[in-house]
Amino acid sequence: MNGSDAMPWWAGWIPTSHTTVLPAYRSTQQDLPTSWPAPRRARRYDSRTTIFSPEGRLYQIEYAMEAISHAGTVLGVLAKDGVVLAAEKRVTGKLLDLSSAKVGGGYGGSGEKMFLLNSNVIGGVAGITSDANSLVNYARTVAQQHLLQGSAIFKQGYTQYGGLRPFGVSILYAGYDPHYRFQLYHSDPSGNYSGWKATCIGANNGTAQSLLKQEYKDDISVEEAISLVLKVMSKTMDSPTLGSEKLEFAVLTPRSKIYRPSEIGALLAAEGLAKKDDNEMKS
Repeated sequence: MNGSDAMPWWAGWIPTSHTTVLPAYRSTQQDLPTSWPAPRRARRYDSRTTIFSPEGRLYQIEYAMEAISHAGTVLGVLAKDGVVLAAEKRVTGKLLDLSSAKVGGGYGGSGEKMFLLNSNVIGGVAGITSDANSLVNYARTVAQQHLLQGSAIFKQGYTQYGGLRPFGVSILYAGYDPHYRFQLYHSDPSGNYSGWKATCIGANNGTAQSLLKQEYKDDISVEEAISLVLKVMSKTMDSPTLGSEKLEFAVLTPRSKIYRPSEIGALLAAEGLAKKDDNEMKS
């Protein structure tokens, strides 16, 4: 094949049939889509935290809340003489080292769900644990100021500036002060916070909320709140059995106390909810 017989590089772009004619483009309203499909429309606005969708939604915050809905359940009940918190642990194991869970000479929880923020404040978290650690450390530094408001403003800032993402964690705060006495607050990734008599975050929170609405009383005591929390947790946890290795527990009366696994086993036994292993361990 000589040079004259070789096909030029652009020959492949020419239609094989000379009768092939490309249709002329008509710029009419009918050619344009009237609305984008929902998934494509969402992708146009969910790449940045600071962009609102035409419906006024911030998709990144909604995704963060969706991540929290798949986390272990955290339940809080406000009583007339204290606050009770309970949480479902997802990271368990007999070889897990809890020696670092010492705060101020006492037990500070497993480091997954319950955190001692101050001598009169306990936090229960649902969501991404690494995000929770960052917020817990920040909360401890501002605990001497207005802790809840300062933490909420900090979280809200991460939804307003480019290059940041919302924290994928919600927190239940149980606190006490001489003026307002016992309080239970919920803070979400958007930076909003609200006070509650009883609430639940994490997996199966809708079922837990329904049970709390039926069972909660305004004059409930701490002992009754403990029974109510354990009853609701036994019906909403993903685990088929309620054991000390799957549960964290804390009570504020007004002194903060996060229960050890052996103490949780004793509580479950007293309520008739302990599984066989916990009863044998107690005996």
